[in-house]
Amino acid sequence: MKSSKTALHLLGFILNILMMVLIVFVVIQLATAAYDIGYRVFTEPAMESEPGRDVMVEVEQGMSAWELGTELEEKGLVDNHILFTVQLQVSSYAKNIKPGLYTLNTSMTAREMMQVMTKEEVEETAK
Repeated sequence: MKSSKTALHLLGFILNILMMVLIVFVVIQLATAAYDIGYRVFTEPAMESEPGRDVMVEVEQGMSAWELGTELEEKGLVDNHILFTVQLQVSSYAKNIKPGLYTLNTSMTAREMMQVMTKEEVEETAK
């Protein structure tokens, strides 16, 4: 009877240790993923090196950051529209993007594109 009770305590102790190891592993994985995302938000490089290629992008009135990011990804200006959306939301440019037609380049970073799209001078859309 005493040996079975000791065995149960030992088994419980081993399960507690395994559970702690699993929790530590999950926390480390989550922390690594969060760091990687945070790092990319602030250091994402341009899609191509200089000179890149020019791409026309039209920003429409009321366009959301998600829609803008999707358009930029479709045109090959950013690697990931979700990442661009986060970059835009945490930047000071979030509320200042102006509608218009812009010439952006694949050698521009997301921040450089945001700077261009917040300028007062907006090219007229050719119709």
